[in-house]
Amino acid sequence: MSNNDYQPAKVWSENKGLGGTWGSINRPTAGARSEASLPVGKHPLQLYSMGTPNGQKVTILLEELLALNVQGAEYDAHLIRIGESEQFTSGFVAVNPNSKIPALLDTTTVPGTRVFESGAILLYLAEKFGHFLPKEVAGRTEVLNWLFWLQGAAPYLGGGFGHFYHYAPVKIEYAIDRFTMEAKRQLDLLDKQLAQHRYIAGDEYSIADIAIWPWYGALVQGLMYEAAEFIDAASYKNLVRWTTEVAQRPAVKRGRIVNRTWGAPEEQLPERHDASDFEKLGL
Repeated sequence: MSNNDYQPAKVWSENKGLGGTWGSINRPTAGARSEASLPVGKHPLQLYSMGTPNGQKVTILLEELLALNVQGAEYDAHLIRIGESEQFTSGFVAVNPNSKIPALLDTTTVPGTRVFESGAILLYLAEKFGHFLPKEVAGRTEVLNWLFWLQGAAPYLGGGFGHFYHYAPVKIEYAIDRFTMEAKRQLDLLDKQLAQHRYIAGDEYSIADIAIWPWYGALVQGLMYEAAEFIDAASYKNLVRWTTEVAQRPAVKRGRIVNRTWGAPEEQLPERHDASDFEKLGL
């Protein structure tokens, strides 16, 4: 049946032969699928994640905090292999009932405090340690404007544009055009904002930059979906300038490779349990 002939059923039922990169993993139900406890390391913060853009947000912030000598930000980063459904174990679901990475457990509280959703983790850590989030109302609000913008915008980039352009088992012109239009609108918005400011929310580097860079920075650098030429990334001059500047920060270089298991060997650190783990990679 062609796409033009498809008509939805009156009541949807799961298509177990859907295919695609995540077709064998996704289900219409929530909750644990297997019993397994999570490992716990020696540091105050336990991160369960993978080096996707959402995972990078948290490890970049943690590395930025450690670069400021915030000792309470020491962390263990445990790899969750989402392709092997480790996010559906009982231990992970206890930390994040939504079964998505990243998930954080703060063991300095009794009982431990679970934090899930990447934006919530950034806000939690910024407030806990008092960095990368302005204290005055106007500045704080502007950072949160862009943090929440990212949380709402990234699904269009990843689940929309990235999925249909790069991952979907069939190329659907309407879907690609629809989500490319929105992705480029978002890129244009960021480019215009960065024409007026050094960083996303003003003149100070913040969790807004840390949240947005792994998605939109990676996209314009050609590191996501093999799509930089397709979206004409080089035309967004201000966004490229910002992306390049943020990429040079030592903490960003470290944080972006944590829980990463693909790409060049020097860009992979499957688990991080000590600052010395970066030494073998020259970081």
